[in-house]
Amino acid sequence: RQVKENNYRGHGDSVDQLCWHPSNPDLFVTASGDKTIRIWDVRTTKCIATVNTKGENINICWSPDGQTIAVGNKDDVVTFIDAKTHRSKAEEQFKFEVNEISWNNDNNMFFLTNGNGCINILRQVPLAAELKPIQSINAHPSNCICIKFDPMGKYFATGSADALVSLWDVDELVCVRCFSRLDWPVRTLSFSHDGKMLASASEDHFIDIAEVETGEKLWEVQCESPTFTVAWHPKRPLLAFACDDKDGKYDSSREAGTVKLFGLP
Repeated sequence: RQVKENNYRGHGDSVDQLCWHPSNPDLFVTASGDKTIRIWDVRTTKCIATVNTKGENINICWSPDGQTIAVGNKDDVVTFIDAKTHRSKAEEQFKFEVNEISWNNDNNMFFLTNGNGCINILRQVPLAAELKPIQSINAHPSNCICIKFDPMGKYFATGSADALVSLWDVDELVCVRCFSRLDWPVRTLSFSHDGKMLASASEDHFIDIAEVETGEKLWEVQCESPTFTVAWHPKRPLLAFACDDKDGKYDSSREAGTVKLFGLP
């Protein structure tokens, strides 16, 4: 099978996060330190929209209905951008460190993890642009770094600087179990397409793959360096991951930037 690789050039600074359109496989959006976000079309490999923002962007997500893009910057401002008009609908300045951001699967609540170990939940006000804070959950004793929702809509998971992954019931908003096999801050999480497996990774030289319902370890994927990001395939038990290639067996004078695939039988 032939693998095609394309480069998408245009940003003037580091690209810190990328996310795909929830239902259109031809579109994705990138957040950059150059104070812009860009929407790209895979078919033409061209940027179809550049939206200027106020600060250096570090996190981004697309709402499940495809209508809104939320982007967070280094000054802890989250801006909500209309995906069709590319105009800002609302913005929110937070008084704490904002880490990862995500809508729930039902598209009616917005979640963010923060530097105080909390999960903040905001609700969309009908017929208005703003989001209203409705709850703050003390999730971890230290910095809460990442958050992911399972495709089935039953759970969400958070990863923290305390090296714990906690699994939460979406409806009850209670923690149902913790995964504690990593020793370093959890920086990335991903649920498999069927919601049965959860991959988590850190600076540990392995990726933990857990069974969601029992918390048991299913697999340990060995890596030679810290893992930056993990992502399950949308339909198959294939895990893509990217590690820090700068040192180790690679030539340290150039970044290799390799993405690897791990397939479960």
